[in-house]
Amino acid sequence: MSRIGRKPISVPENVKITQDGNYVRVEGPRGSLERVIPPQVDLAIDGGSVVVTRRSDDTKGRALHGLARTLVANMMIGVSQGFEKKLEIVGVGYRGEIEGNMLKLLIGYSKPVEYQVADGITVTIERQVNMTVSGIDKELVGKVAAEIRGLKRPEPYKGKGIRYAGEIVRRKVGKSAG
Repeated sequence: MSRIGRKPISVPENVKITQDGNYVRVEGPRGSLERVIPPQVDLAIDGGSVVVTRRSDDTKGRALHGLARTLVANMMIGVSQGFEKKLEIVGVGYRGEIEGNMLKLLIGYSKPVEYQVADGITVTIERQVNMTVSGIDKELVGKVAAEIRGLKRPEPYKGKGIRYAGEIVRRKVGKSAG
């Protein structure tokens, strides 16, 4: 049996969860999220906790048991606390600015790169080189951060580009003199 799937999910005081068949809706102080859970699992909501159980012991049910539990737990964390990813822009003259819902990045190309930020996601920039992507949907926050990083990946010779905060870029030596 799944070790993660067996754990009950504690519901914070300011979060409300409702279920209609396979459709789950979680509401909290930061907003609301909704998701369709796989039909191979059931949710049992009782007051301060939610327990995810699987209907059958087949391979598909076992595979989706822990996934469904983690998805519901992430929804609860998202509407109560939120998620964020930090990015750094590294390079001489590289910087970013936010204008409304558009992110403008000067990252070594002849023109600024513009990125349309998705609804439900907030991007903030501190000191033109530190970026924070935040929102209530963990999957969407990670996707937007990965897309922004993909605009200019860190290169291995000088380390210039957009990287996650704390990411270690393996450096190459380059040409040898002589």
